[in-house]
Amino acid sequence: MADILSLALPFFGLIFLGFVSGKLANIPEDGMAWLNFFVLYMALPALFFQTMSRTPIEELANWRFIVATVSCTLFTFSFAFFFALWLRRGNAREATIAGVVGGYANVGYMGPGLTLAALGAQATVPTALIFVFDSTLFFTLVPMMMAATGTEKKGAFKTALLILQRVFTHPFIVATLLGIFAAALHWTPPAAIDRTLEFLKNAAAPCALFTLGVTVALRPFTETPREVPALILIKLLLHPFLIWALLASLGGFNPVWVYTAVLMAALPTALNAFVMSRQYNVYIEQASNGVLLCTIASVLTVTALLYLIERKLLPVTLFP
Repeated sequence: MADILSLALPFFGLIFLGFVSGKLANIPEDGMAWLNFFVLYMALPALFFQTMSRTPIEELANWRFIVATVSCTLFTFSFAFFFALWLRRGNAREATIAGVVGGYANVGYMGPGLTLAALGAQATVPTALIFVFDSTLFFTLVPMMMAATGTEKKGAFKTALLILQRVFTHPFIVATLLGIFAAALHWTPPAAIDRTLEFLKNAAAPCALFTLGVTVALRPFTETPREVPALILIKLLLHPFLIWALLASLGGFNPVWVYTAVLMAALPTALNAFVMSRQYNVYIEQASNGVLLCTIASVLTVTALLYLIERKLLPVTLFP
């Protein structure tokens, strides 16, 4: 148990330090701009590029794993969406963002730091694959649903262009694709560039976690809507359970890949839920509350999951 706490507490401790700093320091949210830029455009892209470029290309084409994890994420989103649609009396715009709160894990900021620390270098490929395909799913799904509800007056063609732009200009996805090309060509950057990327990669997790804490602290907190606790349960319990059950039922996966997928699914709601709510000017306070409360609750659920993984109490196949 001491090993689990020594892993989990520093990880969540960085988020807590960021949260306390955000509450105590009299710094406007605009003061976070450069740190956010560094994390989003420098440190985490370097991590994804280094990870993918050093991975044998044949390991990147595990379509059984990709389809299984994305299917579970889509199901979780859909479940949260229809649940919120019922409570919100058919308001599809609000239900769409509620679905994001219930289905979109923080696979960008928190994912790499946790999985690599808990499971080692073998977790890098499944971590990157889950990030790319989950992010692509939500970058595609949300604009399409907002367009279908009449929120976006752009037309099908412009909506499709917007989706493609958001997917293929996202720095994480661009870095991942470049890493895949580098792996396919067996190319390595010159030593000086490689060392620079290494410095950036090592800064990714601590900076991202601290930034997450500050950003959550600066979000307004109002009365919690009645559906938010249920969305948190869907995100923290249903999502990882579905992925574990499906991968363990299918069998044939590397145990580290199964553990990585379950850990990634168990992460709290991504900050992108709040970003999307602001973008469409809908469900803003609810999304903010969901991100904050889900992050706090994940301290217990993720720590418990790490304990199960460390003790080998989570079977990786149900039908040996």
